[in-house]
Amino acid sequence: MKRRLVVGISGATGIAYGVQVLRFARAAGIETHLVVTPAAQQTRSYETALSARELQTLADVTNKPAEVGAAIASGSFRTTGMIVAPCSVRTLGAIAHGLGDNALTRAADVTLKERRRLVLLVRETPLTLAHLRAMTAVTEMGGIVMPPVPAFYPRPDSIDEIVHHTVARALDLFDIDVPGTPRWGGDSAVPEPSPLVSRNNSLRKASR
Repeated sequence: MKRRLVVGISGATGIAYGVQVLRFARAAGIETHLVVTPAAQQTRSYETALSARELQTLADVTNKPAEVGAAIASGSFRTTGMIVAPCSVRTLGAIAHGLGDNALTRAADVTLKERRRLVLLVRETPLTLAHLRAMTAVTEMGGIVMPPVPAFYPRPDSIDEIVHHTVARALDLFDIDVPGTPRWGGDSAVPEPSPLVSRNNSLRKASR
């Protein structure tokens, strides 16, 4: 059976994460089933030049948010798991409380009940106690909360590089390999300081 990944995109800033998930999954030969919330469509128009149709073409199958009877909303529909990228706190809360009020949250609920991998790239800061409790609830149910915190050791030169690295690390959680992903080895030499770090160190020494 071809591997399938459910991809949810909800209405938090950072739709680039969801777009990159779809592109990397396709390159890896993974069949993607996409659901995009209305709020995420608004974010798409703010943050990208993609049309709704262009976004759909990045997935193998697209489901409307109102389609709570879609295949992804059934436990008998076998998948590798589900990733929500980005995941708004509204979607986080709905998943944490098992609301299943649209195709995205219902698919996430199914993923949890079938004991499959669920990864949420929650995009919010600062966090309230309600957010933290929702994250705890999802974690206790077996989900993984992975805020897209950028890594700087690869010394990214662009936002695209930051997004690519974060998404590749998220896909690692599904055993989906993205070739060329920078990885830190335990026996690797410590990289030379970046020009900015070197300059700041020189300034500190000069001020002593």
